[in-house]
Amino acid sequence: MSQAVDQTTGTASATGAAVGTRVQVVFDAADPHRLAAFWAQALRCEREDHHDVVEHLVRSGRLPAEGVVEVAGRKAFRDVAACRSTTGGPRLFFQRVPEPKTAKNRVHLDLQVGEQRREAEVERLVALGASVLWTTSDRGPVTTTLRDPEGNEFCVS
Repeated sequence: MSQAVDQTTGTASATGAAVGTRVQVVFDAADPHRLAAFWAQALRCEREDHHDVVEHLVRSGRLPAEGVVEVAGRKAFRDVAACRSTTGGPRLFFQRVPEPKTAKNRVHLDLQVGEQRREAEVERLVALGASVLWTTSDRGPVTTTLRDPEGNEFCVS
């Protein structure tokens, strides 16, 4: 394998090798489309439109009709939805699972908006369907812990 040198950092990398790692955060969900809609609004990012891919897969016989739903007038995968930031943040992927959430998250998102915007942001998120659990400053900045519409905890600080 040959090596290329990045002219800005001076570091060598294997030619053809991936540069960096993309991150996708996956949420188990009872209703992936509802949860994707909440998080797209919460993070001000775009919901992915899978309409053309879904239509192609149905026409080619690779996706059965029962694997399709209509969301906002567009065909979508029944069991998955996604949203992504236009500024390069991680992709959020929502997958239908049969069991309900039963325990505290082992991983959660922290939305860092700053002290001046925290209260207004919490109010906006509650209006979108989140619920407030508690507010604390036990680890530094004032932080409000909330739940999304399916009970997944996240913080705003």
